[in-house]
Amino acid sequence: MPSSNKEKFYLSIYESKERILLIFRTLTFFISVSLIGTLVYYHGFPISLSTKEELLAIVKVGFVFFIIKILVRYVLEYERSRFLKENWLEVLFMLLLLSDGITDLFFGFTLEKELFKSMGWLIADSYYALLIQVYFLIIVALEVSRTSFSIEKVKFNPAHVFILSFIVIVITGTFLLLLPEMTVGNEAMPFIDALFTSTSATCVTGLIVVDTATYFTFKGHFILMVLIKLGGLNIIAFGTIYALLSNFGIGLKQHSVLEDFINKDTMMSATGMLKKIIIWSFMIEFVGALLIYLSWGDAVPFTGEGNKIFSSLFHSFSAFNSAGFTLFTDGLYNEHLKSNYMIHVMVTILVFFGALGFIAIFNIFSFTKIRERVELPWKQIDFSTKIALYFSAGLVAIGALVFFFLESDNTMSDKNVVESIVTSIFQSTTRTSGFSTVNIQDVGMPMIIMFLFLMFVGASSSSTGGGLKTSTFAFLYASVIATIRGRKKAEIFNHAIPSELRNKAIAILMFFILGNLIGIFLLSITETAILAEDGRTLLDLIFEEVSAFGTVGLSMGITASLSVYGKVIIMISMLVGRLGTLTIAYAIGKSVISSDYHLPEGNIVVG
Repeated sequence: MPSSNKEKFYLSIYESKERILLIFRTLTFFISVSLIGTLVYYHGFPISLSTKEELLAIVKVGFVFFIIKILVRYVLEYERSRFLKENWLEVLFMLLLLSDGITDLFFGFTLEKELFKSMGWLIADSYYALLIQVYFLIIVALEVSRTSFSIEKVKFNPAHVFILSFIVIVITGTFLLLLPEMTVGNEAMPFIDALFTSTSATCVTGLIVVDTATYFTFKGHFILMVLIKLGGLNIIAFGTIYALLSNFGIGLKQHSVLEDFINKDTMMSATGMLKKIIIWSFMIEFVGALLIYLSWGDAVPFTGEGNKIFSSLFHSFSAFNSAGFTLFTDGLYNEHLKSNYMIHVMVTILVFFGALGFIAIFNIFSFTKIRERVELPWKQIDFSTKIALYFSAGLVAIGALVFFFLESDNTMSDKNVVESIVTSIFQSTTRTSGFSTVNIQDVGMPMIIMFLFLMFVGASSSSTGGGLKTSTFAFLYASVIATIRGRKKAEIFNHAIPSELRNKAIAILMFFILGNLIGIFLLSITETAILAEDGRTLLDLIFEEVSAFGTVGLSMGITASLSVYGKVIIMISMLVGRLGTLTIAYAIGKSVISSDYHLPEGNIVVG
């Protein structure tokens, strides 16, 4: 419309614009809740065909509402080009749904199904209905995020927000796993087992109390994969996702916490970081899924092509996010997989990159960094990346060598040299993920102790894995060397370590040791029945606790036998280990008003 008429129009609706948008926001909340409840009922309970049609009718009503809403918002928006730019994803989904609705109403076919058919892909009505529901879930997520508060306006300590958001995902996952259609059989999953499984998946640990392969249906496996993905995005990425979807920024208050996730030298905007994490992680996972798909071989008894594709995706997500969940009884030690060394290699690569950390991956493999190293060959990789890469590779190498020499005549007695090398590297790499191609209960005592050390150290900062972190271990190592050599400053890779970071590393170490000791102490009280079994010792409980606190997932086979109290202890350990001991400390600690003061020095004998 002409500029003058346009201005008159917006002046005439100026007073009523906010009232109209408020009405739509209120309706959006109730309709979104109704749609989510409808989809949960649709997929979570056994229902008749007529009930399915009624539920889909409710979804169609929601579809009409969201179409009307976006049209109204477009009409009321003065800068329409900016509106389309900021809401392009929602507009795209609406256009897809609208085109399907129009073609179905007037011509008797849906545009997307015909498009798939033209490419040679015949999709059933059930899959098409699922695709439409996924569209709606994305739209609902976008709408809900738009009505949420900006993180900058939250009065809580940011650590509170991140912890709360993580707990919400665990509780939501628990509720979904309790639905009848998520498990095989007529009985619902016990609440404590559903809570344990949801916690293990969200914390990307992999400890299980039921057989994942046979206990859950496809829908249950899908929920687990989603929980693994959300957990693998890391608490900072997950905590800022609503800010990204709502087009909000992150203030200085959040950047102080973000520095514990990445580092000051690589600080970028939180939204930019989240976008890169999501894009790169999905890219790596889909490439990994393709390679796994090509590596299955003919020995694995898949029920169909769809089952094979989903298994490839599931194991790629599980490996890169250091989760350790598998869709096979006995995991990768399954009779069909324990000799499939191509699968072992693919999983090893994915686990290693997942444990390396997003920052290191960006600095090593991004196009900008590669071009920079080609143009400036003298320039070295970043300090933080060097620590993550060298210490991760070093721990893998040391662990693999120790496993090779200690287990050659034990768990690998039936393997040749090449197979033993692959198995050794695999077992050392999975110190952060919980996958295993040998029976951990058959591993000798010396290697079990080595596993405890590797699990304790864990993965790198900003990675999908847990543990003490390689950066913390590197700083502690440098501090020990400096003390032995009588240096006042700790150095590593020609960089001096600030006293602030040394203190933080020591604090993390103390929190980590204390957390494990408390968990072991409590398990020794609650798990007397396990200790009374033949062949069971306190080492089994120690291994379980260190694995849980480091969010690893390896077990001596006692997880399913834990008492209710034991499961609660392990769940708390997984949560604390995943969220990070310093994050917990920030959440419960009090802010210091001022640190600009001096106290007399105290000198005592140490050691």
